Amino acid sequence: MKDLFRHHETFVLIILILVSIVITAINPSYFTLENLFDLLRNYSFLGIFAVGVTFVLISGGIDISFTAIASVAEYIMAFLVIKYGGNTMMAFMIAAVVGTGLGMLNAVLIYCLKIPSIITTIATLNIYYGLLTVMSGGKWIYAFPSGFRTFATVRVFTLINYNGASYGLSIITVIWILVIICAWITLRYTTLGRSIYAMGGNPSAARRVGFNIFRVQIFVYSFMGFTAGLAGFVQALVLQTVAPNSIVGKELDVVAAVVLGGSSLAGGVGTISGTILGVALIAIMNNGLTLLRISSFWYNVVIGLVILLSVTFSSFRHRLSPRGVNRLIGEIGGKP
Repeated sequence: MKDLFRHHETFVLIILILVSIVITAINPSYFTLENLFDLLRNYSFLGIFAVGVTFVLISGGIDISFTAIASVAEYIMAFLVIKYGGNTMMAFMIAAVVGTGLGMLNAVLIYCLKIPSIITTIATLNIYYGLLTVMSGGKWIYAFPSGFRTFATVRVFTLINYNGASYGLSIITVIWILVIICAWITLRYTTLGRSIYAMGGNPSAARRVGFNIFRVQIFVYSFMGFTAGLAGFVQALVLQTVAPNSIVGKELDVVAAVVLGGSSLAGGVGTISGTILGVALIAIMNNGLTLLRISSFWYNVVIGLVILLSVTFSSFRHRLSPRGVNRLIGEIGGKP
């Protein structure tokens, strides 16, 4: 039990359970299997983003441009598929290639220009989104092929509620689950995963022991671009429309979920399981506020307070750890 409570994820899980109990006590319709499947489907888009952001934060970087990458990938995908034809797999490939390419460009700029990643990606956010807005003229895209619309409704299994309506595990949720599995295996069991943690913890030491920092950065930001393109593809599946301005602005929700899950903005710390819990907490709070009929204007306030409390708690817990206590003693001039 002592080892269990050393992990940030344990406290996020406790908060998640407590929030769910409170919301269910007020509105019993919240805690149902149907609502759970709806949440999983609706927040797969945010969850896919969050997996990519987790990799970036662990590596010691910060990427703000992922929503613009998703918007560009989604729009190019929709334009090409509708104008020239193509199936769902073709649409996925287009979005993935465009997203990966733009993410790779971020990595090259960060490495070659030696500019902090947050500054570089703020710049590319505006460049990508600005070019998309100018070239598209803000025009929305509709009328996807019938196969694209049919794929969005596919379920792995289907259940029937007491009103006779069907629900179940959506193929969109399965896409998110597959991304989670691949990311978890990469971070936990591969040399590449260890190099990402090493680069985020201490880039100089990682370089000295033989890790190729440029290659790791290329992978991390390319993977972020890939997940952004995939998230754009999923967003198009869910909404069956594409708007140039529908994704940009959601950076706060994604970064909030990853930080709540325990990833450090300083790098070197983070887990996929923590990110999943962070996404779940964001989803439950948003859905809970809706079910409790609380104005959506309070959503950002609640998210901000939860982030502040989470980071404060993590910092306080770190300072109470043996390493943190020794560092604090050193700072005030004492001896460990």
